[in-house]
Amino acid sequence: MSTREHSISGAAEKRRDGNFTICHFTTAHTELKSRSFHREFIPLAQSGVGIRYLAPVKGNSHRDGIDIIALKKYSTRLRRIFAQPALLRTLLQQRATLYHFQDPELLPLAFVLKLICRKRVVYDAYEDFPSMAANKAGLPGPLKPLAAKAIANMERLAIRLFDGVMTADPFTMRRLAKSRSPKIVFYNFPNLDFFPSCTAPRTKPFDLVYRGGLSQRAGTFVLIEALRLLATRDRLTKLLLIGYFDNASAEKTIRQRIHAAGVAHLVEIRSRLDHEKMAEALSEATIGINPLQAVPKFMLNIPVKVFEYWACGLPVVSSDLPPIRPFFRNAEAGLLFPAQSAQALAQSITWLLDNPYAAAAMGARGRDLVVRRFNNLEEVRKLQRFFARVAEDPMKRTMPEPGEEVLSACSNLL
Repeated sequence: MSTREHSISGAAEKRRDGNFTICHFTTAHTELKSRSFHREFIPLAQSGVGIRYLAPVKGNSHRDGIDIIALKKYSTRLRRIFAQPALLRTLLQQRATLYHFQDPELLPLAFVLKLICRKRVVYDAYEDFPSMAANKAGLPGPLKPLAAKAIANMERLAIRLFDGVMTADPFTMRRLAKSRSPKIVFYNFPNLDFFPSCTAPRTKPFDLVYRGGLSQRAGTFVLIEALRLLATRDRLTKLLLIGYFDNASAEKTIRQRIHAAGVAHLVEIRSRLDHEKMAEALSEATIGINPLQAVPKFMLNIPVKVFEYWACGLPVVSSDLPPIRPFFRNAEAGLLFPAQSAQALAQSITWLLDNPYAAAAMGARGRDLVVRRFNNLEEVRKLQRFFARVAEDPMKRTMPEPGEEVLSACSNLL
């Protein structure tokens, strides 16, 4: 796509098919984020909403109805922060109906966009960002509580000023529910376009698969210990890990732990995958594992990996934490175990491997749950109504009762 095609003219600003134009911007994600790109904006673009996706990716392009505009990539967070004035100029050139972002480091820029430039802004707080800052591996210990408090304070200001607020779970929304602007819980349920029903390979190369962050808080140490326990019982269980490490030091620690447990020959580690390749990779295994630990973030956020495992027809073994527990209730699609217990995790894995027909039935029920309920079809309908409401004249909005969206979101879990 040429530079001229990316430069928005007054004509390009017009809404297509009576819809509106959304500009999403990120400086932290150098890949197309699965939540924003694959779950939110591809379906919206298919419905006729104009989408411009600004990110530090490789080159401008147009795909799936979305204009992707490459931003400059910076090596450090500090450099990204100092580059925000230039980003502001680029954002204003888009002349979008509304602006959508997810990175908490962009909150100061978003305040300028709203207060000085008078643009409509939506904040997608898809994680519990204050809790993440309090446990950030790259921050010195004394700075962690300060960073967490700073983000929490900026979010409190954001809900007073911005035109819309989004979260990925009702637990995080409780912190932001005082916003009088439109708000929505947009669950990270799979987009079935990327998880089609398919025949799994007759012989699977892995018994277990885990996808996501690789760290102690994510339960990686518990999973490695469970693998060691299984090996001591002559149960050689092959594990596929798909994900990322906090940093080089954390990667070294985890690899050393795998070797020390004597299970290196049973473990394959792959880096991040394009979302389009995720279903194929997950389907290489028999059982999906979710060993997240009881840290503040995981006591609030719903793990999307569980629904992706189910979308691939895998039974799931998950740590028993409050956000995921309601989805297992009466589902009969997997097993829960105490988060810190490698012994209980090993026992759950053993039971599923020893009962392949029951495990397959659990996986089939999980797939059925995703097809019938836990997919993003209804989520996208909610999202389109939400954005349409943000895009309209604020004086014409009918305001909901305080907490109405939170109550609705909580009831949807049951």
